[in-house]
Amino acid sequence: MTEGVRQSLPMARLRKVSNIRRTAATDGSQRLIVECPAYFTIEPASLFGRVAPLEIEIGAGRGEFLIAHAATMPERNFLAVELSAPLVRLLTARAGLAELQNLRVARTDARPLVNLFLPCECVSAYHVYFPDPWPKRRHAKHRLFTPWFVANLRRTMVVGASLYIATDVSEYAESIFSMVQAQGLQPTSQPVPGVATTGFARRFIIEGRKVYTQAFCE
Repeated sequence: MTEGVRQSLPMARLRKVSNIRRTAATDGSQRLIVECPAYFTIEPASLFGRVAPLEIEIGAGRGEFLIAHAATMPERNFLAVELSAPLVRLLTARAGLAELQNLRVARTDARPLVNLFLPCECVSAYHVYFPDPWPKRRHAKHRLFTPWFVANLRRTMVVGASLYIATDVSEYAESIFSMVQAQGLQPTSQPVPGVATTGFARRFIIEGRKVYTQAFCE
């Protein structure tokens, strides 16, 4: 889920978030949150207290993918980017309960993060799964992927870095993949890791809807 929640959280989920928040008050998960003031730059080494390859998930949602991924790769740093406050609270609580030392959470819009805040050549992998397609023509300007955004994805990627993308909308997939290749990133046969573990993907698979995925390399 990216750039906004595509549907309202049901009351049962909000109650679950509330319960996890009470747990988070004592488990230290608040240390995971990256504060984003109006003028902000991110230096990955200072966030994690070490130099290590950095992977970023844009629109991390409840963290189904990134928490599990970070747990299997302690030698790497991971940054979850999510704009929804309830989802950020749930994500940080889950990560805190998992006692992950290599994961941080930024509650911010991904566009200024990528376009302005991140330094050049600092990201080893981006994961962008199911960005909001904004299907109405008059709303297309709100889409995450633009040529400028993709140019800055590439600007921030180290040599050999990967960009993993998934969407359930064929027209949006075609648009995204075309933009990415126009910026010089090359499609590869790499599998897109963990995409089937996200909440959206599980729902789409149950509904029999096709998921379009592609990996690109810098």
